[in-house]
Amino acid sequence: MTTNLNIEEIHYTHKDFTIHGLAYGDEGDDIVLCLHGWLDNAASFLPLLPLFTHKRVIAIDWPGHGHSSHRSMDAHYHFIDWVYDLVQLFEFNQWQNIDVVAHSMGGMVASAFTAAFPEKIKSLTLLDSIGFISAEAEQTTAQLRQGMLSRLKGLNKQKNKHLSEESAINARVSVSDLNYEQAAFIVHRGLVKQQDHFVWRADSRLRTTSPYRLTLAQAEQFIRDIKVPVQLIYGSQGHDMVSKGVKHFGPLFDHFLSYQLNGGHHVHMEQPEATVQLINDFI
Repeated sequence: MTTNLNIEEIHYTHKDFTIHGLAYGDEGDDIVLCLHGWLDNAASFLPLLPLFTHKRVIAIDWPGHGHSSHRSMDAHYHFIDWVYDLVQLFEFNQWQNIDVVAHSMGGMVASAFTAAFPEKIKSLTLLDSIGFISAEAEQTTAQLRQGMLSRLKGLNKQKNKHLSEESAINARVSVSDLNYEQAAFIVHRGLVKQQDHFVWRADSRLRTTSPYRLTLAQAEQFIRDIKVPVQLIYGSQGHDMVSKGVKHFGPLFDHFLSYQLNGGHHVHMEQPEATVQLINDFI
């Protein structure tokens, strides 16, 4: 696994909470903020970072992922709280007019943030992500029940399995579209060593079922309220909800472009040069 020596480890600390990440490029250059997907981390952007020129590219670890802090034990990982994480990050750094590149879950969070805070975003590039996971209003009660029972089950299952680095990489390959080298980037940052073994850094509460979902009408309203330019880069073998979402959500954006590249859900890792070229042309 190769990494560029000019990639920096960075962190932002607010009170007792720290968001970690990776950065590349001169601090005086315009910022491109990269947001990863569920159970990934900032390292999913490592193949892309050195390909940007004249940009300060920052990829964060979401709370509960990678090197960032876990939420306190009285908290959970609600979708709306991810949006607040961005609000705090932008406030802490006094960022305005930022280009954002966001994958999967990160794309959903970035879309909601962009709808609510358009003054902070210059452009939004979505990577195999469009729209939101939604449910019919009639499913609200059943979703709440599933979410609460999922939390109870999680409390009774707090053990973190002992792993070797190789077994962790192979496990990630077996449940994703990643090859060994691509999985190694993410897994290496997602493990912590304890004596003679490794355990996952990610907070086990990330795996609990959400107790609520947006309705389709709410999801559509978020998209309609996005006024900045948006482009979608998605994989030919990516998630079905994305290929279907292009037809449903695409027409709701004010300014929308989409490009399909040969690859899967992590197409940006499979085709970093083509992905960065599209991002550079767009921003």
